Amino acid sequence: MEKRIYSEQTGISYTLHGDYYLPDLTLLDDEKGAEIGVYGQSHLRYIKQHRKALYLNLLTTGKLNGYLAEIDKQAEEMLLRLVKQMADREGVTEQLKADNQMEWVAQMNSFRQRATEIVNKELIHR
Repeated sequence: MEKRIYSEQTGISYTLHGDYYLPDLTLLDDEKGAEIGVYGQSHLRYIKQHRKALYLNLLTTGKLNGYLAEIDKQAEEMLLRLVKQMADREGVTEQLKADNQMEWVAQMNSFRQRATEIVNKELIHR
């Protein structure tokens, strides 16, 4: 048996491993370096469980890591923007931070938690 074969029909080469021919698949160079953060990982779990067709399409086309990195970036930017907007709207300023640090921390934690819920609903779990 030949060690390597090439399928004209699929355009994929195969290498013999034991009794089986396995496809020679590799990640594209631009997919290897994409960093995926917390929100990207969360979205990955979501699409694996609830949107399998999208997941398989992204995986087989080699676009999954880039897609997840972009989702993660968008989620981080949205979170920061929402927290800032909430703080501005409710008057939480650097002056409050200087005067009453514990109150400032409590307010900012509340804003971050609310913003995280919005990001999850609008971006991650869609």
